[in-house]
Amino acid sequence: MAYHLGTCARRLVSVPLTVVVAALALVAVLLALVTAPLTALARQPWRLLRITTFLLVYACVDLAGVVAAFWFWAHCVLRPDPGQSKSQRLGEHSYELLARLLDRLYRAAERIFELNLRVRPPVPQMGRAAAPLLVFARHAGPGDSFLLLHALLCEAQVHPAVVLKRSLRWDPCLDMLIGRTPHVFVPSPAPETTTDAIANLAAALVPGEAAVIFPEGGNFTQQRRARSISWLRRHGKARRASLAQQRPHVLPPRWDGPLALLGGAAAGMDVVIVAHTGLDPMDTPSRIWRGIPLRAPVSATWWCVPGTAVPAGRAAAGEWLEQQWARVDTWIDEESERTGQLSA
Repeated sequence: MAYHLGTCARRLVSVPLTVVVAALALVAVLLALVTAPLTALARQPWRLLRITTFLLVYACVDLAGVVAAFWFWAHCVLRPDPGQSKSQRLGEHSYELLARLLDRLYRAAERIFELNLRVRPPVPQMGRAAAPLLVFARHAGPGDSFLLLHALLCEAQVHPAVVLKRSLRWDPCLDMLIGRTPHVFVPSPAPETTTDAIANLAAALVPGEAAVIFPEGGNFTQQRRARSISWLRRHGKARRASLAQQRPHVLPPRWDGPLALLGGAAAGMDVVIVAHTGLDPMDTPSRIWRGIPLRAPVSATWWCVPGTAVPAGRAAAGEWLEQQWARVDTWIDEESERTGQLSA
């Protein structure tokens, strides 16, 4: 009961707030149109107009998603389907709607920010018959989690069961759609239950689904990397701190969440590791401002580790995770040297 009251209270705030953001974004777009000639003369490539236009698009897409999600919920209540439960219908619709909305935002980012995403090897179309997967992804730069979900839903055509930050519940559309699909928001109200919830998420996977987690726990910045290494040293994890010190492009992976996915009923599932670079330099508001439009492609890669190759036991699985993150760091180093992205 308290959960539902909290959810309703949050949405009573987040939905009107999104309407206000959309209205302010519209005003900002109009102002940006007026000042655009001046910023162009100042060699600013229409940055304010690009940012405000995307903010307006995002807010409108978000509100459209809220309306569509609410309408379908009402439809399920008024017209129940005896052959399918309400939760199943809502889950299927939520994935379909989320795919459409993410695709709208992706196309908008291509036009507004000149996003050029290059994935090698290409993302295969797996579909609903594919064996369940675990996806461990690097986290760096604005919007990288949305790009990953777009690739899974729209290209691989699998349904993501996501471990994501609780703060994202203040996005009303994400709150509604993710809330109707398998997920874990972290930190949970009872932190000691977080790993259990993540393990249960993986255990409940069915064909055509993938559990998604960002082992670093947050967006990469050099300041966050330094704090993470310092935390490892203070807590007596000298070896992990030493390994992290040797990897300049990634945060040290946290063990609890990923190892919870790897253990228990999910043991033996194949693991996909996702690495990317190109958004890395955009780690502060000023660098985001200077990085628009995107001057270089965003490069991404992935590899699949058979479940049989993942060792059992916490210590061995943790060492395996460290090795995978070392490979991520090496790939970023080689790719950024080839394209000059990190020095941009």
